[in-house]
Amino acid sequence: MLRAIAGLDPASYRPHWLHDPERRWPQTNCYVDLLIEVLHATGHDPVAALGFTVAQDFEGDQFTFFKFPTADLERLAGLDIQELAVFDRLETHVLTQIERGRLPLVEVDAFYLPDTGGITYRSGHSKTTVGINALDPEGRQMLYFHNDGYFALAGEDYDGIFGQWDGVSAGDLPLLPYAEFVKFNATRPARDTVGTATALLAHHLKRRPKRNPLGAYAAAFGRHAETLATRSPEYFHIYAFNTLRQVGANFELLGSHLEWLGQHGEACLAEAAQAAGDIADGAKVMQFKLARAMARQRFDGLAEAIAPLAQAYDTLMDVLDARMAAVASKAA
Repeated sequence: MLRAIAGLDPASYRPHWLHDPERRWPQTNCYVDLLIEVLHATGHDPVAALGFTVAQDFEGDQFTFFKFPTADLERLAGLDIQELAVFDRLETHVLTQIERGRLPLVEVDAFYLPDTGGITYRSGHSKTTVGINALDPEGRQMLYFHNDGYFALAGEDYDGIFGQWDGVSAGDLPLLPYAEFVKFNATRPARDTVGTATALLAHHLKRRPKRNPLGAYAAAFGRHAETLATRSPEYFHIYAFNTLRQVGANFELLGSHLEWLGQHGEACLAEAAQAAGDIADGAKVMQFKLARAMARQRFDGLAEAIAPLAQAYDTLMDVLDARMAAVASKAA
C-alpha cells in the first residue's frame, strides 16, 4: 500500500500535544485539526503556524471558521495546498496523488468514519475533511488523518466513501466532493522559524477585525437567543460548534502560540497568552450556560456573560500591539 507520508501506523500513532484531551478544546474544527496532525507527522511544529488565529472575527451569525492560510504553511513548512479537480472516479484521483507523494484532502460523510464512533459513525450524516494517506482499492482499505488522529477503515466503510461516486462524472448529480492535495517540500521551509512566525503574527495582527468580535457577539446575542428559543435542544450542538467552540478553540490555540513564542525568546507575551486563555475558558463556561438555557428555554443574563471575554480581547490586543511595535522598532 503506497503512502504519501511513510512510516505511520494507526495503532501506534501519537497525536500532537495540541490535541491532548486535558486541553480546554482538544478538538477545534476538522480542517485545522487535520493539518495540525499533518504538520506533526511530517516533522514540523504546528504551533509555529498559529499566528493567524489573532485575526478571527465574528461574522454576524458565526465566528470565523478559522483555517491555516496556505501562504503561511508554504512559508514556514514548504507545504503547498492546491485544489484537486475531481472529474473522474474519486478513487482514481486519490491514488494518482498518493503515487506522486501528495496527500489528498477530501470532504466525506462522517457516517462512514469509524473514529467518529458514538457521534456520527453509522448514526448521522455530517460533512468533514479527511487526509487520505494510503489507499488499497483491492483490499478496500484506507488510512487517513481526521480530527485529532490517524485511523484506518475498510470494507463497507470504504465502499461508503468511494462507492457512491462510481460511474459519476462532473456533469452528473450528485455533486462530486470538494478536494485538495498537499504538496510537500514545494518550497524550502523557513530557516528562522521563530522569526518567521513572529513576522506572520504581526502581519495577521494588522488584519484583525476593526471592532471587538466578542463585543459584536454580545450585541447580536439577543437576536440569536430568539432563534434558539424556537429550535429543538439538538440545534444547540450545531450552534455552539459554529460560535462558542470556534472562538474558544481559536483563542486557546493563539494562547499556545504566544506561549511558544515566549519560550523561544519573545518576551512580554505572558499577559497576552493569559488573556487568550481567559477567552478560551470563558467560551467553555458560556457553552455550559447556553446548554442549560436551552433546556430551560431561558436566556436572560447570557449576553452580559460575554462581557468579560470582550474585555480579555481588548487586553490581548493592547499587549500585542505594544509588543509588535517594540519588535518593529528594534528591527528598524
